[in-house]
Amino acid sequence: MPNDQRHGHRERLKARFRKGGVDALADYELLELQLMTAIPRRDVKPLAKKLIQTFGSYAEVISAEPKRLAEVSGVGENVITTLKLAEASAQKLAEGSVLEKPVLNNWQALLNYCSAQLAYKKNEQFRVLFLDRQNRLIADEKMQEGTIDHTPVYPREIIKRALELGSTAIILVHNHPSGDPTPSQDDIKMTKKIEAAGKQLGVLLHDHLIISKGGYSSFKTMNLI
Repeated sequence: MPNDQRHGHRERLKARFRKGGVDALADYELLELQLMTAIPRRDVKPLAKKLIQTFGSYAEVISAEPKRLAEVSGVGENVITTLKLAEASAQKLAEGSVLEKPVLNNWQALLNYCSAQLAYKKNEQFRVLFLDRQNRLIADEKMQEGTIDHTPVYPREIIKRALELGSTAIILVHNHPSGDPTPSQDDIKMTKKIEAAGKQLGVLLHDHLIISKGGYSSFKTMNLI
């Protein structure tokens, strides 16, 4: 694309975004806007479309591992940095809506936060949200990271950490990279062990959330705790 045409296309894209926001753009166009900063002197529409085709969606592109991004022709360090910055920004924005706030009063913000952190991870990750007496989030800590379908969890370590932080309640969160948030029998057994360990020492288990690209499940809602 000649320079004049490229400049005109970019300005029109920016104007559409300023007027209509994210809803005014397709996934590849939103990605194109970001790639402009990484590759200022080249038509980046083909690369944006290639990335969407390779990974499936805007969210999956910015959540992809740097190694996998680098496998796509045309993706260099500048592009990877730009995409990972977009992911980090989304996570920080979600974090700001829940940190040190009563999470039970804003459940959707909590779900958005957990999804931003975990929905597109390729391996299972087990996190614990530690709450104070007012159910404010005081810490979110990754306790374990495992394989694509298994993460070892140690109930005593979780409750010990809660006591160290002065936390009186917890929410368990882990992801299912398969895309299916349905809890397994192992998930249910492990949750009951953590719940029992917490009761002995005054740490309440509010919920266990399973996050995936396909949605989420809540043990509380499913009457599993």
